[in-house]
Amino acid sequence: MRIAQISPLFEAVPPKLYGGTERVVYSLTEELVAMGHDVTLFASGDSITSATLAPMRETALRLDPTVKDWVATYYRMVELIYRRKDEFDVLHFHIDYFPLQLFSRQNVPFLTTIHGRLDVKEFVETYSTFEQCPFVSISDSQRRPIPNLNWVRTVLHGMPANILTPQPVKQEYAAFLGRISPEKGVDRAIKIAGKAGLKLKIAAKVDNADKDYYDSQIKPLIVGNPDVEFIGEINDAQKPAFLSGAHALIFPIDWPEPFGLVMIESMACGTPVIAFNCGSVPEVMDDGLTGFVVNNIDEAVAAVGKLHTLDRAKVRETFDRRWTSRRMAEDYVQVYQELQQKR
Repeated sequence: MRIAQISPLFEAVPPKLYGGTERVVYSLTEELVAMGHDVTLFASGDSITSATLAPMRETALRLDPTVKDWVATYYRMVELIYRRKDEFDVLHFHIDYFPLQLFSRQNVPFLTTIHGRLDVKEFVETYSTFEQCPFVSISDSQRRPIPNLNWVRTVLHGMPANILTPQPVKQEYAAFLGRISPEKGVDRAIKIAGKAGLKLKIAAKVDNADKDYYDSQIKPLIVGNPDVEFIGEINDAQKPAFLSGAHALIFPIDWPEPFGLVMIESMACGTPVIAFNCGSVPEVMDDGLTGFVVNNIDEAVAAVGKLHTLDRAKVRETFDRRWTSRRMAEDYVQVYQELQQKR
């Protein structure tokens, strides 16, 4: 099949450090190419791919301080892709609602995977305006705010089997991986690790939008605390040792997480996850096998005491069974074929 993958432009594909959607687009694109499909990736020009790269701008938006209006870059990108639409059998968008108005008025099969939260009034109104367009959710829970959209399928994320693997290192701490923001719960991770008697290592990005929160709420919990180490952002090459060295990944979220890629990254390294029961967590976690699903800090502390009952080899085996990019790509190819048959 001739497939167009349309990535966000905030990060390169794959991201150099933090970046969820672009990382998923990379995994999917590479797997589709490996399966023999003719794939064109529309992304920033600093992306690296085995597909045909169609650069939409020179660098990722986050790396370009000269950008005054990022919406304008998306407006232009959608028009440029529209002019090339007949080159493809299917167009797969990962850029929220931007393509809906234009591509709902043409005949080439297209779909939009929604990667973010939907419990926002403006999102409900906008997506509902285009409710007949084909959408893919990344968890069933993600659909709850707008259940009546044309959801053609839920396709859970996957990642390459060989990027993150278990390392032969001693487990000496609890880990927090991702982004510093109120909904990600790093303050709760610090409390959990402290009550459980574990050191905590935090490998996380601080966005400009969250810098005041970090400075006022999180930094005081770290500075002078010998049991908490803030590492900052890490790349994929650093993740295997970081995750493998952890007794568990602490994932104490307080929001309707659409997926939570860090959970399967941890599983890839054989490291169990202690996750709060929000959003997609019950769909991603195999409670009692890949970790524990908990409801509060006290339950999380109790779960630390049960980590010895889990088999890290089985955590990795579960990753291989459920969370590879090959499984994800096969799921999407089925969706593409179904859309073609409906033409």
